[in-house]
Amino acid sequence: MAEKRKGARSMKDIPGDILEQMNRGEIETANLTEWLAVDQRLLLKSLLHQNERTAYLDPILEHVNQLKKQTVNTVNEAIGTGLLRLSHQHQDEEFLSRLSTHPADLVRCWAAYATGRNSRIDLKQKLKNIQHFASDSHFGVREICWMAVRPDISTNLSESLLILSEWTTNTDENIRRFASESTRPRGVWCEHIQELKQNPGLGLGILEPLRSDSSKYVQDSVGNWLNDASKSQPEFVTEICDEWLRESPVKETEYIVRKALRTINKK
Repeated sequence: MAEKRKGARSMKDIPGDILEQMNRGEIETANLTEWLAVDQRLLLKSLLHQNERTAYLDPILEHVNQLKKQTVNTVNEAIGTGLLRLSHQHQDEEFLSRLSTHPADLVRCWAAYATGRNSRIDLKQKLKNIQHFASDSHFGVREICWMAVRPDISTNLSESLLILSEWTTNTDENIRRFASESTRPRGVWCEHIQELKQNPGLGLGILEPLRSDSSKYVQDSVGNWLNDASKSQPEFVTEICDEWLRESPVKETEYIVRKALRTINKK
């Protein structure tokens, strides 16, 4: 097994051959610096050429070029939803399904958006399909996939919380983390979920099973979830943290509580 690359610390330090391989979709990005450095237009062109789908290129690029704000995330979403639209138009779902296991992490991100924004499937099936991306080995895919399905989670909150509460017992820490991260009241780079900001108790079915989770990745997410909630409902968060410390006085819970109370303790 090849040793995992650590990746360059700045874009100017990325070797030219590595950048070319990433832009051709031959290798994954190794860190956030590389993830931000990939030219998604070049990557798309390579992908479509390799798969004899060059007719898809111009319509998708036209949509990308019309974006008012072009960031890695907005371009990612535009390409993913563009691939979804064109695959539906051409009855080309087989191509779309191939992208979910592509060697390039950014291509899998596009596939995550295509899955999360597919209006032809109901919420239960959509979450079932997105779990594949939630368990991905790459950080970028894991972040994109919850953002891809977040609008549906927000719109169908009760059903989503019920389904995702079952994910909290999964043996994969990435899947457990998705249940928490995707439902954060304020979240990062996404619309807030007003209902959870005002009534965070709705999320206890997800939070309670994770209050002493062994994974720091999960602990960070749960702590951040409660910290989000503390900005609108500080009394609720204080009470929950007190209760957890009484009932679960272990280092994992203590760590979550410290993160959860950081905004309250600053006041």
